[in-house]
Amino acid sequence: MNIPQQITAELRALASPERAESMKRFFKTGKGEYGEGDIFHGVSVPQQRAIAKKYAEMVDADTIKELIQSKYHEERLTAIFLLVNTFKKEDRKGNGKVWVDLYLEFRQQVNNWDLVDSSAHLVLGKWLEDKDRSILSKLAAEKSLWSNRIAIVATLHFIRKNDLKDILQLAERMLTHPHDLIHKATGWMLREAWQKDPAPIEAFLKKFKEKMPRTMLRYAIEKMPEAARKMLLSK
Repeated sequence: MNIPQQITAELRALASPERAESMKRFFKTGKGEYGEGDIFHGVSVPQQRAIAKKYAEMVDADTIKELIQSKYHEERLTAIFLLVNTFKKEDRKGNGKVWVDLYLEFRQQVNNWDLVDSSAHLVLGKWLEDKDRSILSKLAAEKSLWSNRIAIVATLHFIRKNDLKDILQLAERMLTHPHDLIHKATGWMLREAWQKDPAPIEAFLKKFKEKMPRTMLRYAIEKMPEAARKMLLSK
């Protein structure tokens, strides 16, 4: 039994049909929903992280490629945990590009918000810290909800370094995005940015509050004082 098969076997041994049904509802897998058709073993995130940690020193690119293409959500998420861990280790040795390329190659398998939010800033964002970031605009322009969310969440790495330029540019672009998951992600990043440097974020919100989707705005202002929230929510 090879490493991907061993990991899959361990995940399946932990399967819970009851949890799997709950996860199908939580991740919106019904017809027409963002996670349509996704299937689950019913394994918790801590259990998946423990398996990823156990196999951290045994995996290679082929292992991750096999797991990330699985039809099972937990196998893809475990692949993401393995990819993030491997990227961190290899990037310190100057070998990060291989793993960023793998991440981008298989980005359509990073196809729910938890997979994106567990990886975009830790892999793509970290990699782009001192590099050209035009890939973010390309991802934001793709007709893919998940590519769009990867672009937004990748900026969390820059935000934590007090670099707000990219989130302000992308947030303006996402004002007309049709999907609630992008509104939530953009509002979340604006909230994180506001906690680093309130002034430019408040200026952005004041400028665009009439155009901004309400979900995006509400997420962005969540940590602000009540008076500021009321002002920004007022017409």
